[in-house]
This record gives sequence, structure tokens and C-alpha cells, in this order.
Amino acid sequence: MKNLSSSEIRQMYLDFFKSKGHTIMPSASLVPVDDPTLLWINSGVATMKNYFNGSVVPKNPRMTSSQKSIRTNDIENVGRTARHHTLFEMLGNFSVGDYFKDEAIEWAWELLTSDKWFGWDPDKLYMTVYPKDDAAKKRWEEVGVAPDHIVEQEDNFWDIGEGPSGPDSEIFYDRGQSFNNLADDDPENYPGGENERYLEIWNIVFSQFNHEPDGSYKPLPRKNIDTGMGLERVVSVFQNAKTNFETDLFLPMIHATESYSDGKKYGQDPKLDVSFKVIADHSRAITFAIGDGALPSNEGRGYVIRRLIRRAVVNGQKLGIQGAFLYKLVPVVGEAMKAYYPEVLQNSDYIAQVVKSEEDRFNETLNDGLNLLNSLIEETKKNGQSEIDGAEAFKLYDTYGFPVELTREYAFDENIKVDEEGFKAEMKKQRDRARKARNADNSMGVQSDVLVGVKSPSEYVGYTQLEVENAKITDIVADGALTDATEGEVAQVIFDKTPFYAEMGGQVADKGNVLDENGNLIATVEDVQHAPNGQNIHTLKLHRGIKVGDQMTLKVDAHFHSKVEKNHTATHLLDQALRNVFGEHTQQAGSLVEPNYLRFDFTHFGQVTEEDLAKVEAIVNEKIFEEIPVTTTVTDQATGKKMGAIALFSDKYGDQVRVVSIGDFSIEFCGGTHVKNTNELGLFKITSETGIGAGTRRIEAVTAGEAYEYLEKHDQLLTNAAATLKSQKVEDVPSKIQQLQEDLKNMSNKADGLEAKLASQQAGAIFDNVQDVNGKKLITGVVQVSSMDQLRQLADTWRQKSLSDVLVLGAEVGEKANLIVAVSDDTIKAGVKAGDMIKAISPQINGGGGGRPNLAQAGGKKPAGLQDAMTEAAKWLSNLN
Repeated sequence: MKNLSSSEIRQMYLDFFKSKGHTIMPSASLVPVDDPTLLWINSGVATMKNYFNGSVVPKNPRMTSSQKSIRTNDIENVGRTARHHTLFEMLGNFSVGDYFKDEAIEWAWELLTSDKWFGWDPDKLYMTVYPKDDAAKKRWEEVGVAPDHIVEQEDNFWDIGEGPSGPDSEIFYDRGQSFNNLADDDPENYPGGENERYLEIWNIVFSQFNHEPDGSYKPLPRKNIDTGMGLERVVSVFQNAKTNFETDLFLPMIHATESYSDGKKYGQDPKLDVSFKVIADHSRAITFAIGDGALPSNEGRGYVIRRLIRRAVVNGQKLGIQGAFLYKLVPVVGEAMKAYYPEVLQNSDYIAQVVKSEEDRFNETLNDGLNLLNSLIEETKKNGQSEIDGAEAFKLYDTYGFPVELTREYAFDENIKVDEEGFKAEMKKQRDRARKARNADNSMGVQSDVLVGVKSPSEYVGYTQLEVENAKITDIVADGALTDATEGEVAQVIFDKTPFYAEMGGQVADKGNVLDENGNLIATVEDVQHAPNGQNIHTLKLHRGIKVGDQMTLKVDAHFHSKVEKNHTATHLLDQALRNVFGEHTQQAGSLVEPNYLRFDFTHFGQVTEEDLAKVEAIVNEKIFEEIPVTTTVTDQATGKKMGAIALFSDKYGDQVRVVSIGDFSIEFCGGTHVKNTNELGLFKITSETGIGAGTRRIEAVTAGEAYEYLEKHDQLLTNAAATLKSQKVEDVPSKIQQLQEDLKNMSNKADGLEAKLASQQAGAIFDNVQDVNGKKLITGVVQVSSMDQLRQLADTWRQKSLSDVLVLGAEVGEKANLIVAVSDDTIKAGVKAGDMIKAISPQINGGGGGRPNLAQAGGKKPAGLQDAMTEAAKWLSNLN
């Protein structure tokens, strides 16, 4: 067996398929782009959906990748088994309608057994096949697999419902008898069974059918290959590791964790080994997830990160680690993965800052929460029960931030369960959003072939001209099908050349007209998108019939186009200004460029102050006033990156890229249209800034004419305010407002004083009216006050003077009724509680309330019932035993 590191194994796989004509695709961000069906990228094929469903035609139908992925549906098993992980890498090779079963099997065997590549012993390899897939079985035998190493498996058919499906072939590596955890005659002791000896390392899916809505299976127009090889498993074979955790992918984090513990070592105690594994696994997942822009929160993927951090912290406690430590593992992860993911180490300071902030937040309540949980477990055992009450589990979550999964896992170690239904009843809003159905998420979608075969060349010339004559129609789609001509009202059309920009990168498509040779209107352009093979396809509202071969004049709405250009250039200035103010970790998380405004989403951990926004706005306007030329260079990606161009995770770039430079201030990869000089923007004004999710914020802004209109509108508001305040100059408005505030405050203080005096006078009369009820002294009364605060002040006065055992006061405030009940300390000992009394009397005002034994309050919608509430209070007290 070759002695290879994980980085060498990953690169060997990619190099092998590159030698077979595959394009190496970069590992995409863990945060899915434009795919609401996925919480995380959870496999290699998840990034290939658009290619497999036909919405985009890849430049090369052969692709290979090592894709970082996250799955959390088996999170409780992480650390307890040899191969469960949250973050893992999936090596894969893909064919979109190109090669199929013969080549996929041949190349798999070559990679695994050739001395030039993996060089594994063929006798150690076993293949499973679908019983009806004779072609796969035959091909495995042809490449050299012994017949007794091919196992038929009835469930070797990849089918996730409607969409592509087909047989698959799994490859197992025999780790030898020393790994065997079953008896020789155990029915699971075979390649493909549930055992430790035969390790599944690769799955090859032969996607050849479409599962139709009626349940039938029809051959796909383009057969595909989708494979997945778990890097962690392959590394464990090469490095002869008992589990995936004893490899160079996890051991650096495990050894670092040992140094933070109170002398505990990995391998000494199986129970503690679980904690070491959990920490090593979770530190990788959170580091990569945060590095890709996700942040801890209470929902969605942010909840997954929070849960992983807290699970790791709790396991750190089990190892005797006090205080924050997980953040220290971030650079360790970065160092271990730098060969293929150098950006993790580059961003490790920012990632560590986010992790430490979350750790500190959790550690503030962790010890109290653990003490409470341990008490609950002991009390449950003491009472002879086997289940923690659901309400108590919710209290742990709500008060101490313990996800129920942690409570369940901690209790599981003590053979105690959690009342899951009771917990759900207490917490309807929070659910385990991290659990996702694995197979459904991997769906490639149903293929659509209407435009896949359309390869007519089409040239976009809109960077330099907005009107084109003699543009010829090459393809027409009407009513969902290709046609040579149409008389309909709407059609999708491809021209051999076009000045119309297709929507991309947040920039909206151009609008405009299609004219005949005499300048007569033929159609209006409603939308422009990219066809699967990259052409600009125009959605036309037709005014007359068209046919393939017609030549027309295409004319872009220049005013619309110009306004969009201005706002697009402004997003580039804004992007760099945000980095200057908040730091290089700030990344674009989405944008929308319309003619009337721009929207820019960005990642930022923390609040954005008015002062921050003012700095950003000032920087952008400074660059506008500097009249900086905006230039474009077409080059290859490598050269563009050397120029310092910023690339977005969410965008896919071709071999040739456009680098848009605004002097030396901003350099970005961008396919959009831009102004020639920043002075064309005129002015930039931020109109709003909000948070739209965990660690993601949104700025909306305007430029040029819209910016002037925005400022003019606010100037008019200020002028109107000056007139209302009878201020001769607008500049005097702030001082006028300040004077009004001071006058209002003085008047409010006087009013409060008068109200307090009135309340005191009323209290004097009410406090003298003491009833004797059931051996207790009771004071009741309805008073005239302006707030519940004043009722509480009266209660404080009553308590200081010890005027009775129980006080009940009511007041009509606005259109609502307020009640307050106060009980002396000695009377509480006799069984009288303010909270019980308030619940008994508040129905008289159509309300409800609660509080502590010594003080409770309630509000209601029926002021007319206040006197009845006083009567009910006396009745309740008289009936109290």
C-alpha cells in the first residue's frame, strides 16, 4: 500500500480524471446559490444540478471535483461510529450525456488497481450491482474483476422519485479479518452488509431512466454518470487507520484538543474518545461553514452551526476544558487543509473571532445549564423514571441555550430519555431544521431538452453598441417547442448578434425594441436570459409574426441601460468601501441592479452604525468626485487573480474573464456593463440598511437623478419642519427641536408630579378603608392614575407603611383596565399568593395576568369591570382555606 497524505490522494484522483479529459471543477461554497431545496451543499452532484437538468450546458461534459459537503441528519452518530461526519469531501467524476457505463467502470478499475495510481490489490475489491444490470456485471468481469467478487444487491437502484434514476454499482474494500466485527455465519458479513470489514469507498450511479409522474421509467435522452467517493474513507485505507479519525484529516485537531484538556489523551478511554472525535469533526465543519459566509443563529444553517459549536463545547467540558477553546482549532483546521483550501487559513482570524464570540455566549450559561441537567437526570433516576420531562428540557433550551439534541445526548449516556412530545408542545416555533432527507436533496431534476441542442452562435455586442442592424433570427421557441415561425403573441428568440444584455450577476436584463428595415415596430423585448449553451435568448412580445432567417434591427432602451450601468458601477464602489470600513472578511452575498436603485447584500458579523454608513457613503462619493476612469480587461482567470481581481463564490467564470477596474480602488471579475468614468454616477446616497439574516446585511442606495430626488425630498421635509417650528432658517431646526424636547420634558415632569400628588391624595382615602376578610386585612380601590407604574408606586408606599395584609388596586388607563395585587411577606407564609389572586379576579376585566407571590399585575379590555374585580378579590380571600 502506498504511503500517501490526504492531499496527495485528493490530487491523484483529480489528476487521474483530468487525464481522461475531465475538467477539474473547484469546490463550491457550502452555502447553496439559487437552490432553495438545499440547506447545505451535501454532495458533489448538488453543484451539478443545472448541468444534469439541461438548464445549462457545460463547456466540457466531463467534469471531476473534490467537493466539500455538510450533512447533519446523523449528527448524533458523529463520534460514536467510525465514519459519520458533518463535514466531508466527496470525490466525484461526472458525465453529462457523454461517456457511460463502459468507460466509468473501466476507469474506476484503472484508478483503483493501476500501480501508477492507487495501486490497490484487486483481491481486496468487491463490486455490488443491480441484479437486472447485466451490462454492469459483464463490464466488471471484462476489466478483470473475479466473478465471485461481484455481488448482486436488490437495492442497487438509485431512485428518489420523479426525475433521473438508474442502477448503481458500489465498490467495497476488504480491510481484512482483523476488522471483522461479526461472526462468520452472520447474514450481514458480506460486501454490502452492515459490518466493519468491507468498507464502501465508491458509488457509481448509471443515470439512464427518467422516473415519470405515472410511475413508469423511460430512457433518458442523455444518459449520465454521477459518482461519489468519500475522501475520508479512502484516506483511512491508505493510512491503515482503524477509523477515519486516525488520519491526517482529523488527528491534528485531536492532538490540539489533548493539549487543551486536563491531561486526557485520545485512545485511553472509549467514552472520552467520543468527545475528542466530536470536537475534531465539528471544528472542521464550523470552520468551513463560517468561512463560506454562514454564521451562528437560531434558524436554518445558522442553527446548525450554533448546535455544532455547543455540542463541541459540551464535549470539551467532558474533557476538563474550561472556557473558550474551539476557536483555537480554527487555524489548526486551516493548516491541515491548506493544500486544497488555502482561503481557510487566510481567513482564520475572522472565523476564530466568530467562533469565540459564540463560545463565550454559550459558556456564560453552560455551567448552570449542566448543573440543572445533571440534577434533572439524578432526580429522574431517584424517582424511578426513565424520561426527562419535556417542559424541563425546554427550560434548558430557553434559559441556558441547550438544544434538545444536546439534552437528549447527555441523558442518553445515563440511559435516560427525553419527553420529545412534551418538548415540542412547549416549543412550537423551534424545530430541528438541520435534519434533511438525504436522497431528496440529491435530486438532479427532470431533464429539459428544448434548448439543450440549440448551438447556433450568437454574439453579444452590448458592451460597445446599443443598436444592431441586420440581426438574424436563428432559433424560435413558442409554446414550449422549437419552431421555424410563429404568429403568437410571445416567443423566445435567439439572434446571431445582439446588443441586449442578458440578466446575470444581479444586473437586470435590457429592455428595448425590435424593428424592421423601415423602422416599424415588430416586437418589444420583455426579458433576456442565457440559454443552456450560453446564447442570449430574448423574450419578445410580438406585434406581428416572425420566422427563422428574418433580419431585424435591435435597439436597446439607452436611458434604461444607462441608469442600470450607473447603479452597477456603484455596487463595485460600495463593495470595496465596505471592505475598507469593516475588513476584508466582508463579502458580497447578493445584489440587484435596477435602473432606479441598487440593492447590495454583504456578510458582516455585528451591527452597522450610522457612523459606519456615513464612512462608506463618503468613500463612494469621494471616488465619484475623483472622476476615475472605469476600464475593462479581457484575460484568463490566473492573470485576473494576479491583477488582484475579486471573484465571487456564487459566480462561475469561463476560461476568459472580464476584469473591471476602477483605478486601483476596485478590481473585480464582472460580466456586467459599466460607465466609462465614475463622474457619470453624479452622486451616491444610501437609503436604507438592515439585517436580513444571520450575519447578512442589506444596503439599498440610489445614484444620479434618483439620488438628487431623494435629497430634494428630504430637503423639502426639512423646510416644512422649519416652517412648522416657525424657524426662519433650516439650520435652526435642530436647536428648535431640542428646545421643544426640553419644554416637553419639563411639562411631563410637572404632570407626573401632579399625578403623583393626586394619586397620593386618593391613596390616603383608600388606605384608610381597611376590610377584615377571613382574618386578613384587605385594602381595595379604583384610583385615577395614568400608568401601571403609578399603581406600582402606590403598592410600594403601602408596603413601606405595612398598612394591611393584602392590597388590590385598579385603574382605567386609556381604554384599558389595569389591576395590581400586593401581599405582605407574612401573609404569603399563610398561603396567600398575589399571582393566584390576580388570576382569579382578572376575568372581571376580560384580561389575564400573573406575577410573583408578593406582587402580580394584569391588564384587560373592560374597565367597567374594575369594581367587580374589587368585590371578587374580597370573595376570593374569604373562601381561601
